[in-house]
Amino acid sequence: MSDDRPPPSDGSPNRSSWWHRLSHAILGEPRDRDDLVDLLRDAHTRDLIDNHSLAMIEGVLQVSEMRVRDIMIPRAQMVVVEREAALSDILPTVIKSAHSRFPVIGDSRDEVVGILLAKDLLSYCQRSDPESFQVREVLRPAVFVPESKRLDALLREFRASRNHLAVVVDEYGGVAGMVTIEDVLEQIVGEIEDEHDFEEETQILARSDGSYTVRAVTPIDDFNERFATAYPDEEYDTVAGLVLKRLGHMPRRGESVLVDHFRFEVVRADSRRIHLLRMHVLSEEELAEFQSA
Repeated sequence: MSDDRPPPSDGSPNRSSWWHRLSHAILGEPRDRDDLVDLLRDAHTRDLIDNHSLAMIEGVLQVSEMRVRDIMIPRAQMVVVEREAALSDILPTVIKSAHSRFPVIGDSRDEVVGILLAKDLLSYCQRSDPESFQVREVLRPAVFVPESKRLDALLREFRASRNHLAVVVDEYGGVAGMVTIEDVLEQIVGEIEDEHDFEEETQILARSDGSYTVRAVTPIDDFNERFATAYPDEEYDTVAGLVLKRLGHMPRRGESVLVDHFRFEVVRADSRRIHLLRMHVLSEEELAEFQSA
């Protein structure tokens, strides 16, 4: 029977280090995270794991390196409810956004006083005196997290507290944005279906309001064919490349850019890539208004 044990050490650190390196070279064991990713990708090329499994494992590894600031919804893009708002003012906001949770603010967006759950409004909709509604009656406490918090730690906190939304604050205590448990999970499992999603094979989807939802990976040739444009494909292959070239930086969610008479708004993005865009085809009047803003 062969003996796989390492040779006895003479106490020399050089000999121990040499044996360690030789073992990795022979056994092919990953020495760091990059080696592990390479090993997983090799397993994928040999059909040992499928695309979804590989993407999920890589997502888990990436989440441990990412911070809340990388995926948060910026303060300006938060859909909020005012503390003194009447039910008749709140309902249109809830219906239009289709969100389930809303930060409630006081005098400004820097003063988040709590969280409103859309389901808590249902009982008030059936009352004969909706004017008696007070946001304070259904207000839930808000959770605050720093921009620098790691996503894996935030996910553990979400699971332990059963909260689904946290308000993000900067180093001075001001509100920088918000983050949801869905935002974190999407870094691991990919996009979770919601009001923006559509069939997998669809790249560009026309909406009832005249806008379009566009996958960022849509080939620029397909975009040209759909909208009778002639954007070149020498410098970029996808719509994401077109948007990135015009912006000159990696955008955050909610950021907009004008490309000729197309206004692109980033619906989903992280620190590495754009995932989903909403596009409006502007009239001459809308174009002039957007350019002057």
